[in-house]
Amino acid sequence: MLTTSRPSSQILIPTLDTVIRQFSRHPFIAPTVIRNPHVMTIWGSIRPRSFSEFNKSARTTERREFQTEPATRVVSYCHWQPDKKRSPTVIIIHGLEGSADATYVLGTASKAFAAGFNVLRYNVRGCGGTVHLTPALYHSGLTLDLHYVIRELIEFDILPEIFLIGFSMGGNQALKFAGELGDAAPKQVRGVCAISPPIDLETCSRAIASRENWIYESNFLRSLKKTMRLRNELFPGVYDLSRMNDVRHLREWDEVFQVYNGFRDAGDYYARASSLPFIEYIRVPTLIIHAQDDPFIPFAQFRDSRISENPAVCLFETEHGGHVAFVGKKQPDEDRSWVENRAVEVCRQLSEISTDF
Repeated sequence: MLTTSRPSSQILIPTLDTVIRQFSRHPFIAPTVIRNPHVMTIWGSIRPRSFSEFNKSARTTERREFQTEPATRVVSYCHWQPDKKRSPTVIIIHGLEGSADATYVLGTASKAFAAGFNVLRYNVRGCGGTVHLTPALYHSGLTLDLHYVIRELIEFDILPEIFLIGFSMGGNQALKFAGELGDAAPKQVRGVCAISPPIDLETCSRAIASRENWIYESNFLRSLKKTMRLRNELFPGVYDLSRMNDVRHLREWDEVFQVYNGFRDAGDYYARASSLPFIEYIRVPTLIIHAQDDPFIPFAQFRDSRISENPAVCLFETEHGGHVAFVGKKQPDEDRSWVENRAVEVCRQLSEISTDF
């Protein structure tokens, strides 16, 4: 856990109202042709995008390994501003079976870097070609690595401001991390933005198992099984794969493999790894962005009083947007990746507000 903290009485939570009010300048308008949530979600993940300008402007990228446990290292790709120690920093966390090279990560990174942020594209343990760096499995509520990474950035790199932007699973991890910090949140951790986060894993597990969501569930399972076979080659005998081929749903996967993460079964995993029970303890400014039509993260879970009654947390909902996609109509001063622009905007404004205190 992080140790650099401030007394709770000195925690200053800038109001998010000022930040959210600015969103009215760029409302999310879903093009009619992709308004269907499945079309929106799929198009958001496959549409062609180029990040050549970001690669040029970022110049050099530092591939950095963080030791988080004796047998575990995680990798982040770091893009530093010329004056690293005087610039705010954004850590971007990808979703289930994603990586630091996911298009939404690169898109957000390019916008954050252009706005003057240091950017860390964070690979959750074992993801993004890093299976060889740990025999351990990741899971949707894994925050241990984040605690170590952020502590190193504060204590070793002396970074003054750190923001987290998490997508889907990464959003659940970011919210849970902030809740775990509670009143002991370091002054350097200035804000969190969670996009399409599965805050109640039990509910999401049931939703993704429905017939209309088979394309998402089967894609996740295909990737998980492929990664597990590779892990078994690198660390033979650590995991029993005898039941893996019979797994047809994510809940079955969690029943078989979450025991290796210390959970009794899938139900225990969902209860302990969901961020919803931690949200009431968040004390840093936190924005959750979610679409009412997300196909496999039901919106009803965001009506929980633990969200609405916490003044540090704000929910921004849109009628359309699908899962993570939010591909909007092109506007004169920004591209169609609406949610990436809003995530960077909220971090930029929170940075400006916090410097006034």
